[in-house]
Parts: sequence; structure tokens; C-alpha cells
Amino acid sequence: MAKGRGGRGPSRMDKRREAEAAEAREKDDEREDEEEDEAEEEAGDDADDDGDGKKKAAKKKPAKKPAAPKKPAAKRTRVAKEVRRKAVWVVYDNASKPVEEFPFNQKAEAEALLAKKLLEKEGKATFYLNLVKVEMKE
Repeated sequence: MAKGRGGRGPSRMDKRREAEAAEAREKDDEREDEEEDEAEEEAGDDADDDGDGKKKAAKKKPAKKPAAPKKPAAKRTRVAKEVRRKAVWVVYDNASKPVEEFPFNQKAEAEALLAKKLLEKEGKATFYLNLVKVEMKE
């Protein structure tokens, strides 16, 4: 773990150094494989001369090609279903319980009910009007 990061994990520079070190190790491994192949070929050429003039086919290992970087598999995500909503005016009482609901275009009626309720209770209760968005039923 990186030093001085307060338990947050390695920094970008630490990750980059790790990646560079891994690449360097891979290159060293490839060079060693090539040197071994060349040494085998040279040793095989000397041993193949049996004096009868025939040479055996030298077995060559196929050169390892560096693997192409794999693309991450596309993850399928579920798209949230869009819920249609409509705006309505709601008259609430003092306990925040809805008294009555009105469609958005009937604000005047909602305000009239609010005024009526306030006059009925005269300071004993509080009523208020609020715009609320509710789900539409299909």
C-alpha cells in the first residue's frame, strides 16, 4: 500500500509504476524465450548432422504474440421505467393530512376551499395548499 495516503489506497503514480514494472518483466521474459529458442536451434543444427546429409526439421515454438488488450464486456443495465406524473393541488390540514385534491387547472377551486376551511375553524386549525406530483394511472 502507498505510504502517506491515509488508508485511501495507492495513488495514480503508484499504479503507473506497477504497470511499468509489469511491462518490463514481460519484455524480459520475451527476450529470455527468444534466447532459449536460438540456443535450441544452434544446438539442434549441430546434432542433426549425422553424416548422411539429411537434416531433421527443427521444431520451432511459435512465437508468443502479446495478447491484444481485451475490451471489458458491455454490461447490460436496466433502464428505469419512466413513471408519468401529473401535478395536482392538495389542501392539507394542520396534521399534514390531505383534505382534498384538485387537478392542476383548478387552482381557483382549491384556493376557495382553503379560504372556506380557514373561515370555519377561525384560528383553531391551520390549512395550507401545496402542489404535488402524483403518478398517473394508465
